[in-house]
Amino acid sequence: MTKLAEWLLGLALLGGGWATLTFDPLGLRLPLAGRQLLWPLPAYLLVAFGCYSLATVGYRLATFNDCRGASEELQTQIKEARRDLASRGFRF
Repeated sequence: MTKLAEWLLGLALLGGGWATLTFDPLGLRLPLAGRQLLWPLPAYLLVAFGCYSLATVGYRLATFNDCRGASEELQTQIKEARRDLASRGFRF
């Protein structure tokens, strides 16, 4: 199962549960306080997902590994390209 399918399945289950509890098609007769809490639940979950996403991106950015070997190789290739272009008459 792909990640997209997992996320869509999770969203469908949460959405179905929310709709069932909010619109009460089964006749569960939840207390008013419970129904008032359920209405804004999707907005709360969206904000929580946004916070989680920002935290994940920030953590991954803070722990990003430097690739010194790749950096040196890239600098060498840039120097070679500059020399090649300079030999063909290109001025920097």
